[in-house]
Amino acid sequence: MIDYFALALGHGLIAIALLRLVLRDGLDTDPLIEQMASDTKANRKANSGTARSAARRARKPDDPATQQHGDSA
Repeated sequence: MIDYFALALGHGLIAIALLRLVLRDGLDTDPLIEQMASDTKANRKANSGTARSAARRARKPDDPATQQHGDSA
């Protein structure tokens, strides 16, 4: 009788531990993959023609990036 109790107790505790591991919130969350996905999305948006045009319109007139360089003859 005591052997059945010991087996049931051991297996029951293992089952509880397994359930607690499976039900964790952060189990399927990998921060590196989320960061890579957000970086890719930001790069894709920054490299689109619409985003470049919007960035160009948003620049201030005194911004050095908007000033013309070279001959103005």
